[in-house]
Amino acid sequence: MLESIRTGRRTEAEGKLFSVVIPSWNNLPHLRLCLDSLRKNSRYSHQFIVVVNEGSDGTLAWAAEQTDLAYIQAERNVGLCCALNAARKLIGADYLLYANDDMYFLPDWDVPLWSEIQKIGHRGFMLSATMIEPAGRDPCRVIADYGADLASFREKDLLADQKSLVRSDWSGALWPPNVLPIDAWDLVGGLSLEFSPGLYSDPDLARKLWQIGVRVFRGKGDSLVYHFGRRTTSRISKNDGRKTFLFKWGLSSNAFNRECLRLGQAPVETLPEARLSTWARLGQRLRLIRAVFK
Repeated sequence: MLESIRTGRRTEAEGKLFSVVIPSWNNLPHLRLCLDSLRKNSRYSHQFIVVVNEGSDGTLAWAAEQTDLAYIQAERNVGLCCALNAARKLIGADYLLYANDDMYFLPDWDVPLWSEIQKIGHRGFMLSATMIEPAGRDPCRVIADYGADLASFREKDLLADQKSLVRSDWSGALWPPNVLPIDAWDLVGGLSLEFSPGLYSDPDLARKLWQIGVRVFRGKGDSLVYHFGRRTTSRISKNDGRKTFLFKWGLSSNAFNRECLRLGQAPVETLPEARLSTWARLGQRLRLIRAVFK
């Protein structure tokens, strides 16, 4: 695997606010839209980094033509965890922001995130923008249909409706686009490879950050991205991340999200220490025992 990952281009990050890292696996049309939205809808200047998995659909040639783009290539799809970790050597900003290639960033998406970082005043945080998705039920998202694919995407309507799509902030920042200090990322070792190709690597990263004392996990309701959804996960051989998380941490990801991150609830300045009740601890042990024998 290591021999298959090659650096294509480095870029300077001086004066850049975030290093935006986007893994992409033969998904060039969505990647182009994602980068176009970042270029035209960002208030601040950012470093853009793409991890090209394979790139046999023209992504590699396209990336080489983009003078403002740093990129590396993996000759085969190495998955999310390896892709983000491999991109570390190209990151030059103080903050890492990870995004999916099937996201469209709405105007001034970066303003609420940077404003929140300045208010926090320390480096023990992870923040998320809020995803707008065409379907589903989730307390941390905005459900509004502006197209399920590029052919049906109604960009003009989305931009016209942006103010009406703003929602309240929420607790439990887990999912991309999320931003955290690069030194926090380094301290926990990035994404854990036992979750390759990537399912449940998000709550695992949050749990590792929790372990080093991070207590601010907040989603910004006025930082918006449109997410077409699962353009890559529908093509991969999925790992059993739910079980891996349970075995690694001794509690389920649902329990961690609910009891520690207070996922979907109104945010507080600093999340308190979580103490599971006796019955809750017993329930987690029974869940672990059942998982062993499945």
